[in-house]
Amino acid sequence: MTRILNNCAAPAKLNLFLHVTGRRDDGYHLLQTVFQLIDRSDTLHFCARDDNRIVRTIDVPGVPADSDLTVRAAKLLQQAAQQRHPLQSFGADIAVEKSLPMGGGLGGGSSDAATTLMALNHLWQVGLTRKELMALGLRLGADVPFFLFGSNAFAEGIGEALVEVDTPDCWYVVLEPGVAVPTQQIFSASELTRNTKPVRISDFSGAAVGFGKNDLQVVAAKLFPAVAEAIAWLAQFGEARMTGSGACVFCAFEHERQADAVLQQVPAKWTAWKARALKRHPLAHLQS
Repeated sequence: MTRILNNCAAPAKLNLFLHVTGRRDDGYHLLQTVFQLIDRSDTLHFCARDDNRIVRTIDVPGVPADSDLTVRAAKLLQQAAQQRHPLQSFGADIAVEKSLPMGGGLGGGSSDAATTLMALNHLWQVGLTRKELMALGLRLGADVPFFLFGSNAFAEGIGEALVEVDTPDCWYVVLEPGVAVPTQQIFSASELTRNTKPVRISDFSGAAVGFGKNDLQVVAAKLFPAVAEAIAWLAQFGEARMTGSGACVFCAFEHERQADAVLQQVPAKWTAWKARALKRHPLAHLQS
């Protein structure tokens, strides 16, 4: 049995648009969005253990191990593995190298959890299918199933109803405004629009940006002026938009040299980087 899986990517996502179309009785919001994978990622390393312990070997500032989605994902898969293979041991050391900001709307924690499920399902030889892993992932968060899905997707429901969608091969400049935006604060805001008219997947037609809007952006920009400032600055180069519930903002470019030219002009107070659009998740080959 393979004992080690190193350098496992947990890629970020961008929401090319994000519409809030309603709200369920349980309080969850109904959404429509296109999730776009990009080649900026956290990196995870896994080593199997024989004592059934799940050990996070690198501390993540501000995130206790017990509440870390990575650890929770490993324990959830461990339960499923023990049910299938009760005589075997399922433990792991997990090291997470963070590159993606927390509270940035890039899905970093959800992506880490999905990569953990994919990697340990392979490392432990549990044998769960992609669909079964997505069901587990939904118990951890609404974005986790997308990262297990394997490709870019048009999403509905609370984000779990996914259909593969074709998106352009382009480059993105992403700005980190320097604030962490709590998702719950944005979704609970009274001024949030919750009745955007639903669209069809054919309406999207592979538009990189410019289609629709992000309904959460107005709220986040009002509550966090740094977000509004970043959007206004990046908008001089194209269609600038916030991803997810914030705080990161992005703009698409057809060529890498265009992205490089913008990066050279970014004010020093912001962290900024470029990323290329991905067609497939880097670990999609581990799934069945």
